[in-house]
Amino acid sequence: MSFLYRYLLILLACLGLLLGIQIPSFVDQFNKRLDAHFQEVQANLKGYREIADRDFGGSMEALIRRHQDSSDPVFRDEAGPIQSIYQRYQRFEEQRSGLQTSLPQQVWYLIQHGDRELIRETYDNYTYALALDSTAIYSGFALVGIVLLLTEFTSGLIGLVTGLGSPRRSTRF
Repeated sequence: MSFLYRYLLILLACLGLLLGIQIPSFVDQFNKRLDAHFQEVQANLKGYREIADRDFGGSMEALIRRHQDSSDPVFRDEAGPIQSIYQRYQRFEEQRSGLQTSLPQQVWYLIQHGDRELIRETYDNYTYALALDSTAIYSGFALVGIVLLLTEFTSGLIGLVTGLGSPRRSTRF
């Protein structure tokens, strides 16, 4: 049984290393996708921002309110799309700000606050890479350590619960 356990650990270590090496690449691809969407939404908002700067002291909220309060139904209908573009802009700007940090903090930020739409897009269009720079290697080994520690911890708990992990008693005196 112990040889199967050793091979399982080796397999888990290899999988953890391969997955861990992908982490910096995934974060990089997410950042590139975020930047592309941010540039697009900036371009869509540009004309409205110029109007807000000129007529409302730079307040997009005031421009949107003006559209909402208009008696012209066409003008009023424009409020929704403008607000949608502006909210998207704010969402992407917040993501960009949150990702201006080190790789471990970027990963943690994506886990906690990452834009689910962009994460899904990145995952769906992800290109696996085997970039062996120091960041990828550190990331890979960190994930291997986590996987092996969790495996050992789980194995120890199972052993304690089932009694298989109890120390063997010697029959010698």
